Amino acid sequence: MKRAQLQMVQTDIEQRRPVATVTTLSTGELMLVHPGDPLPDDLAELLAEAVRKDRSGVAQTQAGEVFINVYNPKLRLVVIGAVHISQALIPMALAAGYDVTVIDPRTAFASGERFADVTLDARWPEEALPPIQLDRRTAFVALTHDPKIDDPALKIALAADCFYIGALGSSRTHAKRVERLTAAGVAPEALSRIRAPIGLDIGAVGAPEIAISIIAEITGALRGKASKRI
Repeated sequence: MKRAQLQMVQTDIEQRRPVATVTTLSTGELMLVHPGDPLPDDLAELLAEAVRKDRSGVAQTQAGEVFINVYNPKLRLVVIGAVHISQALIPMALAAGYDVTVIDPRTAFASGERFADVTLDARWPEEALPPIQLDRRTAFVALTHDPKIDDPALKIALAADCFYIGALGSSRTHAKRVERLTAAGVAPEALSRIRAPIGLDIGAVGAPEIAISIIAEITGALRGKASKRI
């Protein structure tokens, strides 16, 4: 890779833009590409799959063999609510490679003793979320079950490009949430992105099992695997 190309890759990584290099193996020619760039259909499909799966490797195109090297921004998980489910979810997310931020203005919950290994923000979501700049490598979960905290946070997340947005609560609770967010001006197509009730339906009981169902659903969304909801 030439110095100028390396600098471009570094800039993309710093600005959290997924980027890849595609090297034609027969010639050694290398080009920088981004998801959504105008490319031959077969290469665009291979690139999208490589980026989605965080997987570099050799691929066969109509023009010959290429090596796709993926440089994805690090995954992030933004959690609204310093609750018991969050405590169970965070170790799984860290093990899966996520940087985790927990936001909760209720300082009795958002303590360093309870959340020692993550970024902890005790501001209201309206203040805490904009600097984070939610993007397509960000998963977002709202777990407080308090509309005063969850609703404004969800509104911000739905205006961003998060690959996963989930919210705690029963179907009845979510229906009321949809009514409130609709009244607040959120479009129906945006509201349809919320996974609620959050997590895969595995009959989870208690915070640890609910956390398992959430990280499983997040993983499915990340890897392009549609979740089977009951």
